[in-house]
Amino acid sequence: MLEAIGLSPAESRLYATLVENPRSSAAELATYCGVSTLLAARTLAAFARRGLASRLPGRRARYVAVAPDIAIRPLLARQEEELHQVRTAIHELTTSFNLASRYAAHPAEQVEVITGTDNIISRAYALQDSAQTMFRNIDKPPYVMRGHADNVERERRMLRDGIDYRSVYDLEVLALPGRLRLIQDAAAHGEKSRVVAGAAAKMWIADDALALIPIRNGAYSIDAAFILHSSALLDALIALFEHEWQRGFPLRAAPRPSPAGRSSAGPPWEGRSSGGRSSEGPDELTRDLLALLAGGLTDEAIARALGLGLRTVQRRIHAVMQDLNAITRFQAGLAARERGWI
Repeated sequence: MLEAIGLSPAESRLYATLVENPRSSAAELATYCGVSTLLAARTLAAFARRGLASRLPGRRARYVAVAPDIAIRPLLARQEEELHQVRTAIHELTTSFNLASRYAAHPAEQVEVITGTDNIISRAYALQDSAQTMFRNIDKPPYVMRGHADNVERERRMLRDGIDYRSVYDLEVLALPGRLRLIQDAAAHGEKSRVVAGAAAKMWIADDALALIPIRNGAYSIDAAFILHSSALLDALIALFEHEWQRGFPLRAAPRPSPAGRSSAGPPWEGRSSGGRSSEGPDELTRDLLALLAGGLTDEAIARALGLGLRTVQRRIHAVMQDLNAITRFQAGLAARERGWI
C-alpha cells in the first residue's frame, strides 16, 4: 500500500509489521517478515532518519513506529508537490506547443480537435485498436460512452493479444454502483488496476505514440477531445500518468469461480462473524468494503458502491476494525493489506 508514497515493497511490509509489533528489534522484525536481519536493521535505521520510527533507549536496539497519520503526512506532501510540478510543466509545455504550432506544418507536431460524441467514441476505439504493446488509461467521470459492453470486449481482446493494459481509476469511479466489480473482473482477465484520489486528468494513451484527452465544458458533459501525436506535450502526459500510477493503490482481482460454480471463499455469510470473517479470511463483500475503505471513500460512497444501507456499512466497518484490532481506518487498511485481504 505504501509503495505509492515512495517506500519499496520491503519497506512497506516492514513498516506495517512494526506498527503491529512495537518495541521490535531488527532480528525480531526480520523473523516476522522473512527477510535478513541486516536488511531489517538498515531499514529500521532509515525509518528513524526519515521520521517513520523511533529507537527506544537501551543497549539493544528496539524500535516503535511513529503514528502513521503523523509519519506519512510529509511523504504525501512530497508526492503532491511533485504532482503540482508536473501540472505546472504541462501548462508551460502547452503554452510553448501552441506558440510553436503556428509555424509547424508536420502532422506529428500538431494537436487535433475532435467534436461530437460519435466522433469522439470512434476515435477513442481507433486509438485503443492502434496499441501494439501498451495501453494506459485514466478513468474518471463524466463519460461520453453510453455503456461498457463494447469496451470490455475490446479490452479483453487486447489482453489476449498480450498488450500491457494499465488503468488508473479515480475514487469517484469506485463510488458508482457496480463499477468495483467490473474493475475487479477486468483485473482477473489481466488488467493492471490502481486507484487514486483526485486523478489529474482523464486520458487514453496508446503506446508512446498517441493520446486522447476529453475536453469538458462544465461539470457534467464532454463536448470535444484532443488527439495528441508524438511531441513534448505527449511525453509530459505520459509522465503525468506514470506519476498517478505510482501514487495509486492496486485493486485485487475478482475471485475465479470454483469448478462447482462457487467462489473458493465459500458462501458469503457461512460461519462468519458480524464483520464477515471466517477462519479462511473475510468474505467477498468484506474484501470489497476493505478495498474501498483503504481507498479513502466515505461511508456514504461505500454504501452507494456496494448497494448497501449506510448503517449496514458503518456496522460492518466497525466490526472489521475490531477484527483487525485497528483504531483508525488507515490502520485497518494497513492490516488488511498485510494479511493479503485486499
